[in-house]
Amino acid sequence: MEMNAGCLDRFVRIFAGVVIFGLALCGTIGSWGYLGVIGIATGLSGMCPLYAIVGLSTCSCSEESH
Repeated sequence: MEMNAGCLDRFVRIFAGVVIFGLALCGTIGSWGYLGVIGIATGLSGMCPLYAIVGLSTCSCSEESH
């Protein structure tokens, strides 16, 4: 699958995912916080399935650079 998340987008996803997941582990927020793992996964992979469905991309890289 083609990357569709840019560098800043990926950083924000990973950071927010780690914070939300960490808060869930500490019991500060409810069990919904374990969904932070989705942000971590999409940030690390550079591929967001929702972006693919709606045809959005924040990635500035070209097809040739892969």
